[in-house]
Amino acid sequence: MLCRRAYILQHWSVNIVRASMSSLDQHQHLHPSCPDKTTVSSDSSDTRELAKKPLQGLKLASHAVLEKAKERGRLICSKCGGSRMFFCYTCCSLLGVSHQEIPVIKLPVKIDIIKHPNETDGKSTAIHAKILAPSDVNIYTYPCIPDYEKNKVVLVFPGPGAVSVLDMIQCLHDMTDSRSHGPSGEPCIKRLKREEVTGATDTADSPGSGTPDESKGLESRAYPLQRVVFIDSTWNQTNKISTDERLQGILRVELKTRKTCFWRSQRGKPDTYLATIEAIYYFLKDFHKHCLAQEYNGEYDNLLFFYSYLHSVVNKSKQEKKDQLENEKEEKAV
Repeated sequence: MLCRRAYILQHWSVNIVRASMSSLDQHQHLHPSCPDKTTVSSDSSDTRELAKKPLQGLKLASHAVLEKAKERGRLICSKCGGSRMFFCYTCCSLLGVSHQEIPVIKLPVKIDIIKHPNETDGKSTAIHAKILAPSDVNIYTYPCIPDYEKNKVVLVFPGPGAVSVLDMIQCLHDMTDSRSHGPSGEPCIKRLKREEVTGATDTADSPGSGTPDESKGLESRAYPLQRVVFIDSTWNQTNKISTDERLQGILRVELKTRKTCFWRSQRGKPDTYLATIEAIYYFLKDFHKHCLAQEYNGEYDNLLFFYSYLHSVVNKSKQEKKDQLENEKEEKAV
């Protein structure tokens, strides 16, 4: 039986911004990048900078169109009748903005998102990826999971045997070789050395890059990876999907050095548990540098187009509420 793809859109509204911020902090839909302590890597400076000024320095399209849409207020979706802001998360249709007014991003690999059926659609950030990279992103509602060629797919999820993005391609090659020569029973060995990455970078920067064959060159560096899978759910709901037999045997990748700046915190969980759109963005950023061996120049920053705008709106509302409380205290003191 063929699975029906469920394209789920995130919901937010001006009312959320105006509402008590405590309600925003109750349920966070996170992608657990790594439950362990942060490891030292070449991206540690990025992590420290993100903690100081999250989402600063991104190369983003103008948010003016979202500002105008917010001023107009919520609109009624003509398909389902729902009251929505910016887009309908039920029907996957924009509201108050057009496709020509938002960025469209081409990704170097296909992205599949497996969404837990009990997730609240309006609180998920996964839909940002579908809207902004429509030709490269699919969202499935569990138990719908495609049939994968396991040596051509990775699952971004922590756990025993999970590797870094840096080691990922070599491990996929190892899996391919293992299958072609018969099962060895041995785990994937992290053999991709930094010297090899440096050599690949030198090749990428050499004269001749930028030729008509450049896209084929990028595909060869990414080979055999064809698709990346993410799980979209709260941490307490991930076990059912991550342990599904259809995802067993797929190489797992974890993002160890990244920290979330999502405004909905999940109590008792570390800040390395990323919102789904953050996990997708950071994976692609690392993939661009370590696997495609290219300098990153903001190619995927617009994946955070909606996310960064909401982050600023919510934080502004929090600050205004904080200032209001402080003013009330000062008035009482007088």
